[in-house]
Amino acid sequence: MTDLVATARSFFEPGKGILAADESVATATTRLASYGIETGPEMRRAFRNLFCDAEGIEAYLSGVIFFSETLLEKGDDHVRFPKSLAVRGIHPGIKVDLGKEPFPESPKEMITKGLIDLSERLVSYKKAGAVFTKWRAVIRIEGDKLPSAQALHENAKRLASYAREAQMAGMVPIVEPEVLLEGTHSRKKSRAVIEETMQTLFSMLAEHSVDRASLILKTSMALSGDRTGKKDTPEEVAEDTLAALMASVPQQIAGVVFLSGGQSPDQATDNLAAITKRAQEFGAPWPLTFSYARALQEEALALWRGKEENVPAAREAFLARLQKLSAVLGQSVERMLA
Repeated sequence: MTDLVATARSFFEPGKGILAADESVATATTRLASYGIETGPEMRRAFRNLFCDAEGIEAYLSGVIFFSETLLEKGDDHVRFPKSLAVRGIHPGIKVDLGKEPFPESPKEMITKGLIDLSERLVSYKKAGAVFTKWRAVIRIEGDKLPSAQALHENAKRLASYAREAQMAGMVPIVEPEVLLEGTHSRKKSRAVIEETMQTLFSMLAEHSVDRASLILKTSMALSGDRTGKKDTPEEVAEDTLAALMASVPQQIAGVVFLSGGQSPDQATDNLAAITKRAQEFGAPWPLTFSYARALQEEALALWRGKEENVPAAREAFLARLQKLSAVLGQSVERMLA
């Protein structure tokens, strides 16, 4: 029987984080097109292969989240991605939600779908090699109107239902209630919404008897909205992010991973460094790491541009960013041991 608690804790090995490579077909197509890369199934496979088959990633990654399409695909080594990662000690995971739809009671807000056949899909994902799962909800801020209490409650209920199903299937759940960067809100508003979101979520997780010890939380950082023109300092981000989490997240969870959510690679790295430093000063009870997508991929994709001859340079940039993030986490461990 799978020891879910041990598996969940293993994501937080010193200096390691999670690559979010779970873009849907539509998102991956848009992402590649933005770098002038042609789209299609083979190019999406090559996109995943660029990162997953890079030599040495096992020193910096504890897990990779896939989209369902990628779970069954093979790298250039003719080995399915989940197997090639597992033999290197990297957990393969799977995004299990089926995207967003408008919330009938508040059409400007979105709720996440995918519960109807979830239990059956989890069985097939586990058979394909996935050992952990992820479900994302999006929380929009708009003045004092959004998020609505109804949308927060419905997204939290679905996150809790999913997490319970994943644990029953013998898989670690990552719950991701992402407070979106888009908007004109202040950093303080972001902090307040993160806190309210987490309080709602963990109340619902308790109602659904979800085991906290084998649960991983993926969260946004507290940031000023992208239309404010305000650039928060890493110290400001760290202060408000940790304050929100300390006030609302129970200590029993396996750990917290941060999403980059539209930040640049340097911004996401600098903010993570400040957060891990502040976490030690706060006495945060859970381990912290990253679960980044664009902040890990951006520099590599700009070099790769879909051309085979650019793969070595692109992978070098990817590894360099991983090394920077690992160093940030390593410094945190050194401070804790000092």
